[in-house]
Amino acid sequence: MSKVHLIKCGTENCYIVSNDNAAVLVDTGTKEYLDTVIAECGKYDIKLIVLTHTHFDHADNAAALSERFGVPVAYNRADDELFENYNAQPLKCYGLTGRVVLGMSKKVLAETKVDRPENVVFIKDGDSLSEYGIDADIIGLPGHTSGSIGVDVEGKALLVGDALDNWVLPGMGHLYSDLDAMKKTYEKIRSLGERTIFYGHGKPTVTKVR
Repeated sequence: MSKVHLIKCGTENCYIVSNDNAAVLVDTGTKEYLDTVIAECGKYDIKLIVLTHTHFDHADNAAALSERFGVPVAYNRADDELFENYNAQPLKCYGLTGRVVLGMSKKVLAETKVDRPENVVFIKDGDSLSEYGIDADIIGLPGHTSGSIGVDVEGKALLVGDALDNWVLPGMGHLYSDLDAMKKTYEKIRSLGERTIFYGHGKPTVTKVR
């Protein structure tokens, strides 16, 4: 049975999904937390790094960690363009929480240059992580970015990146590049039934998304 281990990196969350023989790192945090992530990864046999999307707070350490552990970085091809130009998919927001979060992050997103990893594997909805030793599937969750994905672990745990957030209360992510896609993603997650939801931001919850 796979387990999900939280790595707290300031306001961002990274996760290690592991079983007895292998592990996958999901998201990598920002550079100031690189040593923290390295220390946690060192406890496991990391086979792959998965990015739920390629914004700096999720992907900043991907290239360095890929080189350090000699493993590929997997993400959706639709987000490849964000390594070169964040404005290729500009973010909008809804609600007071969204305005606050976007106000804090927009300037940093625009000014931060994230190094694109050299060892890349493109992944999409329906792909399995079994070849990396983990019983989990990739699920497409577009809306926050065009290529946002999640990791569905054994039908019990769902790592959602920023498709949902729990800044204040758990629900649809407050920042989006495509609102219609974000709403469809929210309904898609709801249709899965009860899961332990692991957010890119905020504490995990054990609930059926409402």
